[in-house]
Amino acid sequence: MPATRWSPGAQRTGLLLLDEPTTFHDAGHRIEALDLLTDLNRSRGTTIVVVLRDLNLAARYVDHLIALPDGGLHASGTPAEVLTEETVRAVFDLDSRIIGDPLSGRPLMLPIGRHHVLGRAEALPVGEATG
Repeated sequence: MPATRWSPGAQRTGLLLLDEPTTFHDAGHRIEALDLLTDLNRSRGTTIVVVLRDLNLAARYVDHLIALPDGGLHASGTPAEVLTEETVRAVFDLDSRIIGDPLSGRPLMLPIGRHHVLGRAEALPVGEATG
């Protein structure tokens, strides 16, 4: 196969489709990739359609969320409209709590499992944590 030279100018497009671009990356690289995509959207007006399985990153970085369980549309709208306890339960069969992300103001999903969950009387005030 002959070698070809990639030229960024030749690849400009108004639409970018990405399927799980942050999968298999560590936290730092996930944030950097999504920051770069945000820069591309803001500086060039590129429309970016991205599949993300990390609900919290999706809520922080996207303007419009679509929840598609089993191939059907369950919810569509802003992160605040879509990332709700009801949607998480319906789409992922997972109980959760949705709070405001203290850094972005967007919704932040806290999953509730069977373990490592304080009882109501033991719940910590927002911002406090234990080891």
